[in-house]
Amino acid sequence: MLDPQLDAPARDALAQQARGQIEAAGNLQQENTWGLRKMAYEINRRTEADYRWFRFEAPTDLLDTLDHELKIADGVLRFRIFKVEPGTPTIVPPAVAAPGPRERTGAPTGPGAREDRPAEAVEPAGE
Repeated sequence: MLDPQLDAPARDALAQQARGQIEAAGNLQQENTWGLRKMAYEINRRTEADYRWFRFEAPTDLLDTLDHELKIADGVLRFRIFKVEPGTPTIVPPAVAAPGPRERTGAPTGPGAREDRPAEAVEPAGE
């Protein structure tokens, strides 16, 4: 997860640096750029991040090097390295426009609800 306050070329450079390290010592199998997405919670006062995802095979020393480099890199908000069993399906990024589980589509209720919203028209079923 990269800092969205960096300009796009700087974020791309960080991703390319990680990609270069992976390709130099390992085997890059897949790369996805998920783009800017809202995070579940704030990190360093940021509410969204630029998500980058790499799937690769690598020796342990490359994992140690990546771990060290990403920890000290400015612009990296968070990262995770997971060991994946062979044959594990590839993750498809979730749709950006999909509403989250906490969002409601109905009229607001409760003490702060606004009553001046126009009602939605409902057409009767075809007869």
